[in-house]
Amino acid sequence: MVDKEPPSGIKRLLFRAPILLYKIGLGPILGDRFLKLTHKGRKSGLEREVVLEVVKHNEETGVYYIASGWGEKSDWFRNILESPRVGVQVENTKFTAMAERLSVDKATRILLDYALRHPRTFSLLAKSMMGEELEASGENVRRMAERVPVIAIEPES
Repeated sequence: MVDKEPPSGIKRLLFRAPILLYKIGLGPILGDRFLKLTHKGRKSGLEREVVLEVVKHNEETGVYYIASGWGEKSDWFRNILESPRVGVQVENTKFTAMAERLSVDKATRILLDYALRHPRTFSLLAKSMMGEELEASGENVRRMAERVPVIAIEPES
């Protein structure tokens, strides 16, 4: 599990700023490296939104993979475990999907692909999430996959 607490105060506002871009129609400037996830609050039942980095996109199946940077403490992560049907927006495309947490083995494969494509970003993310810079090796990626949940977002047919 990730040791860090989700951000609060000003940091939380900064992390949530990309939602405003989507609300005013500028979400597409974030490109396909990010998606807006609309999910149901597990306690309130109200619609909630978060913008997340896409770890990988399988263009053949349409499945998007995202990671919970604050581990199992993230509200959006806890919400989708309770209600896995979600809304997604990538650039100007909107669709409904089912969210499913991957096993550590599958998460390791997805994160290794990400680490090899973006080694510097992987190292920085490891530092912010786990408190240490990690090189993009199989062992390091597995350590991250054991602490950072990876979720598959599969579009509904």
